[in-house]
Amino acid sequence: MKHAFKPLAEQVVVITGASSGIGRACALAFGAQGASVVLAARNGAALDAVAREIEASGGQALAVITDVAVWSQVERLAEQAVGRFGRIDTWVNNAGINEHAAVSQMTIEEIERIIQVDLMGQIYGMKAALEPMRRQRSGTIINMGSATSSRAVPLHAPYVASKHAIAGFTDSLRMELMHEEMPISLTLIQPGFIDTPFFHNARSKLGAQSRPIPPIYAPEVVADAVLFAAQHPRRNIVVGAQAAVGMFLDKLSPGLVDKLMVARGAAFRLQKEDKPDDGYDNLFEPSRGPGSVNGTWSGEALQSSFYTKQFEYHPHRKQLFWAALGAGLFMLARRQGAK
Repeated sequence: MKHAFKPLAEQVVVITGASSGIGRACALAFGAQGASVVLAARNGAALDAVAREIEASGGQALAVITDVAVWSQVERLAEQAVGRFGRIDTWVNNAGINEHAAVSQMTIEEIERIIQVDLMGQIYGMKAALEPMRRQRSGTIINMGSATSSRAVPLHAPYVASKHAIAGFTDSLRMELMHEEMPISLTLIQPGFIDTPFFHNARSKLGAQSRPIPPIYAPEVVADAVLFAAQHPRRNIVVGAQAAVGMFLDKLSPGLVDKLMVARGAAFRLQKEDKPDDGYDNLFEPSRGPGSVNGTWSGEALQSSFYTKQFEYHPHRKQLFWAALGAGLFMLARRQGAK
């Protein structure tokens, strides 16, 4: 089944969670290529700011205030995109929220809200995108997963559950489309920890401001992977070597990775800043202000990923790389066992 991909300059792209972070970086990157970008989020002021930047760079933009947790609003988003531009070539399901807390500290309402936005929001996006893409018999749906789609971390249980679930939903839908011989491409993007406002916007019950675990990558590294997926059919793209290594080790020995993460409280300690939480979050209310692409860790954020570009973009190289690494570890284990 051959997928037809339009040049980026000719694409109509819908991006949820476009007001900040990865979604905003993706919107600006598509806009810089001349694409027509439909921006969705709850923060209207931030969407308008992104739309102005896109139009100034030569693209076209339409801002649609949308809460992805509400099906009727996501359905309306698709209708407005088609009504304005006539079609949808790429749909990026990126909107997400989070809470940094132990499960025992979370309320049922908080857990339900995260699941509704992070899981159902992406499912609604896929459902809304499928109808126009079926009519066109073309299109790309890009779902924003995470390294946590494969490897759990503590203090993010509902978020991790959503990312696990969206990986499974994406795989199931892909097979259904293959069976129908429907040329719609599905890609799961799996970033590691990224320098975005996502962590400041998250609700925290850690007794401190939450932060991403280093090493951290810039949002533009993820945006580059999204633009690549909008033109090349890929099953999934892992962003960042640390995410890839963690996922690989989890396949070898998940129990060992559990022990390494909780040893001396490493995975807990590294998620806290040395300053108190400011009490602000966007769990139930939209974020405030004009929004931004980056968080406050730009000074330590890596600006590119050699691993992602050299291996994730080239599946045959990726298979050879991990096969060679696995064989090397096997031989090392045998030698150690023989001593």
